[in-house]
Amino acid sequence: MTGYADFEAFVVARRHALLRTAYLLTGDPDDAEDLVQTTLIKVVPRWTRIGDRPEPYVRKVLARESVNRWRRRRWREMSTQEIPDVPQHEGPDTADRLTLLEDLRRLSPRQRAVLVLRYFDDLSEADTAAALGISVGTVKSHTRDALAHLRSQQSGERPSTAAT
Repeated sequence: MTGYADFEAFVVARRHALLRTAYLLTGDPDDAEDLVQTTLIKVVPRWTRIGDRPEPYVRKVLARESVNRWRRRRWREMSTQEIPDVPQHEGPDTADRLTLLEDLRRLSPRQRAVLVLRYFDDLSEADTAAALGISVGTVKSHTRDALAHLRSQQSGERPSTAAT
């Protein structure tokens, strides 16, 4: 197989997983598609160097691009106090999913990336740190802070800013 045939095979095999991760990072299916496309465009020129083990590199680019996109777009976004009504035609756990996505949106992009890579993509702390270019200790602290924030959202408390 040529290098680009390997790339095509990788995209076909991993597209769904990449879209899932991107959706959890962005909270929007259209933004997730754009994020995956941007990531793949950035990966193609380096494919011959990473082709033997592309997954960690692709995840790193995906997570970093998500944070960069958030930084570029945040001044254009408008916040709302209410979550839109749950569509009636969807499954019973739709409300829980919408609540989770809304709670994830309230986290910082780095905290969101850490939780998505650790718990949804099932990466180790070391792999998550490598994907985001941060230390393992930073992964641990972001995980702790993000989970504390999510717990406080569920209990209706305000998140504590003091370290425990």
